[in-house]
Amino acid sequence: MFKRIFSRTGTRWIIAAVIIFLGGGLFLIEQGRRHDIQTPATRQQTQHLPATPAVSDGNSSQAFAMVSRPKQQLIGVKTAVVEKHPLDTTIRAVGRVDYDEQRIAHVNLRISGWVEDLFVDYTGQVVRKGQPLFSLYSPELVSTQDEYLLALRTQQKLKDSPLPEVHQQAEDLVQASRERLRLWAVSDQQINELARRGRANTYLTISSPNTGYVIDKKVFKGMFVEPHMQLYAIADLSTVWINTEIYEYEVPFVKVGQTGKVTFTAYPGQAFYGRVSYIYPFLNPESRTVKVRLELPNTDMQLKPEMYGDVEIQINRGYQMAIPEQAVLDSGSRKLVFLVRGEGLFEPREVKVGSKIGSLYEVQEGLEVGDRIVTSGNFLIDSESKLMAATDMMGSLGMGGIRMEQARMGEMDMSGMPMGSTPSNSATQVAKALGEKKVGGVTLVWSTDPEAPRIGENVLRVTVKGDGGKPVSDAKVHLTYTMPMPGMLPATVLMTRGKDGSYEAKVNLGMGGQWDLTVTVQRPGQPEIKESISVTVGAGMPGMPGTKP
Repeated sequence: MFKRIFSRTGTRWIIAAVIIFLGGGLFLIEQGRRHDIQTPATRQQTQHLPATPAVSDGNSSQAFAMVSRPKQQLIGVKTAVVEKHPLDTTIRAVGRVDYDEQRIAHVNLRISGWVEDLFVDYTGQVVRKGQPLFSLYSPELVSTQDEYLLALRTQQKLKDSPLPEVHQQAEDLVQASRERLRLWAVSDQQINELARRGRANTYLTISSPNTGYVIDKKVFKGMFVEPHMQLYAIADLSTVWINTEIYEYEVPFVKVGQTGKVTFTAYPGQAFYGRVSYIYPFLNPESRTVKVRLELPNTDMQLKPEMYGDVEIQINRGYQMAIPEQAVLDSGSRKLVFLVRGEGLFEPREVKVGSKIGSLYEVQEGLEVGDRIVTSGNFLIDSESKLMAATDMMGSLGMGGIRMEQARMGEMDMSGMPMGSTPSNSATQVAKALGEKKVGGVTLVWSTDPEAPRIGENVLRVTVKGDGGKPVSDAKVHLTYTMPMPGMLPATVLMTRGKDGSYEAKVNLGMGGQWDLTVTVQRPGQPEIKESISVTVGAGMPGMPGTKP
């Protein structure tokens, strides 16, 4: 029985020793990593830095990353100042010359018949408006001409009739016959010529409806043609279309009316300019592009349909605050940049960006003009930021676990821990730490609001009194605050001058434990005074014994 108890006890001690050994090894490794990152240069006072030790506001998975200058050079860190840029870019695409569909005339007939003479007999021939294309023999057309001539003769015979009704009927017959000829595409000039001649034309001449080039011809001499047949297609090439396709992300930048430039290999050194006349309302599902149409004048007929050219559309969005695209880390759900906070400290900042113009992103929220951000090496800084956040989170959870175990079992004394503890006599310690100190001929009186500093925002006050207790109101006072722990950089702020020699600053004490406060008093014509005290900030987790809500 004793052997069994000894065996169990020995096993427990062996397991505990292994855990302590591994924990100690991990602690040494972490300390070495922190020492490698932090150099003496980074321990100097840093102006206007957030005192929160690791975690960035609104983002629990990212922390302020600390990277020494030698390490920055090693990973190639580059920075740039956020400023306004002229957001000009050029959309480039390949375009194809096409006919202006609004300038294509199709020739067909409204009656049937036989083609007698063909005056325009090949594709590509230039024709003028009103130029004869072919002559047509149509029995129906001849019969209608005879009816019209008969109506004219009847009207002439009845012109002396005393009855008005007879005159009106003769006139209606002439107009009906004339209108029938018009419906069969006989022009007024041809009808007048028919009336002057007095006999029907056996053949009707069909003329071109506009000026242009014959791009399609399906009629031949002696051919029988019918109304449903298209005989000619004549295109006016004085204006042509350029059809091009742009990518989805470029669609918001292109508007109807914008000017585009087109160049062709056939005419090196010569540019043709037109305007965007139409943006098609659908997407090509295969290429994921949108078709855009430009109209170009072609008075010299240099541009031939089916020619390919290079299209350039200039985009100008004016001066906007913008940052390089390589400065933005896109996780899919958010976009992140790193602000340079000085002395090797980098703050992760979530930003809202707009459109990408060339190599720049428009900035909508998250940054201001004058901020300095990382533009190269930010992937490694991002890794360091996440590692520091994870380390601080693990530390916080570890402290909470020990404190909860102590509250439950009463076996551990946490009073010696510098952070994460809540001593029962914390108010007494604060009262002792804050008080009066005489140094350099002045008296410094310290106080805080609230009286017992808490995790989060606190107001720290220092009253400076000279000889005889006279308030010193013309000094410049700086406050430096930090925690005596690896990886924690000091933050320095200028204290605001109040009444009766009082100076105060609103600071964020982001962790529980000991904080070192240092004030630097600068008076005109007097040597600089520097003095430090320490305060203990209450900490712990909600619901734990000894924790104030």
